[in-house]
Amino acid sequence: MRKENLHQLVEVIYKRADQCPLVNSQLSFFQMVYVISGSGLLHINGNAISYQTGNLMLLTPNDCYSFDIVNTTEFLLVKLNSEYAKEYKSKSIDHVECLFHYASHLSGCILSRKADEYLVKSIAESLLHTMDNKDIYDEDLIIHYVNALIVIAARNIAKIKPSGVKESADKRVLEIINYIQTNIFYPQKLKVLVMAKKFDISDTYLGSYFKNHSGETIQSFVSNYKIRLIEHRLSFSDMRINEIVDEFGFSDESHLNKFFKKHRNVSLTAYRKAKVSVN
Repeated sequence: MRKENLHQLVEVIYKRADQCPLVNSQLSFFQMVYVISGSGLLHINGNAISYQTGNLMLLTPNDCYSFDIVNTTEFLLVKLNSEYAKEYKSKSIDHVECLFHYASHLSGCILSRKADEYLVKSIAESLLHTMDNKDIYDEDLIIHYVNALIVIAARNIAKIKPSGVKESADKRVLEIINYIQTNIFYPQKLKVLVMAKKFDISDTYLGSYFKNHSGETIQSFVSNYKIRLIEHRLSFSDMRINEIVDEFGFSDESHLNKFFKKHRNVSLTAYRKAKVSVN
């Protein structure tokens, strides 16, 4: 299997293909794939999803993918170093990395807002124009366009219901999920009493309310989401264990290791060594 690495924060590539450009590849970064024209199949993590002109797809670190080209396809590939996604900040989006990782179970086009299809097409055209007409401040301009794509992707992902959330679930459940994702690094903000007050729900009712609408407990949702992010740190970063401890608000390394081993039945160091040997 070919391993794809990214040695800069952001990279934008235009690719035209009559057949699969990258077969059986695994990413170590985030990648937004915009289909300028064409159609075919995206094979990702064992699943096959059709794509067509105008689709915007998101691939996350550790995804294994390939394309089967049915009709000649033009791709715009926007590659984001994991560190860039982690550090990305805007007025409304504190942790875009969390949203992107949440989207790792999604497949196909992430655009759920029809109006955003036009915006993405316009940004893609602007990126191509900038790449074809070199001038001063090009890098700054490209970053602005990429950041606009990130915001559009984030708000569309935020509107997609998690797999366990019922179609009849009310808006407040999605708001709670978004709150958890945004504050995953702040354990104090994820306490039941704090969230109950935030969403004006009785603390005794919050747990059953969330489980009834999402299919899992709040504690399970928080733990599973946190575990996925920690796995990413161990697999694709050089962060020391004590740095991960500080980032996620654990009391010490022993606390983090106990938490991780409970959910993955393996220690932090053993998990990292296994991933390094595979990669």
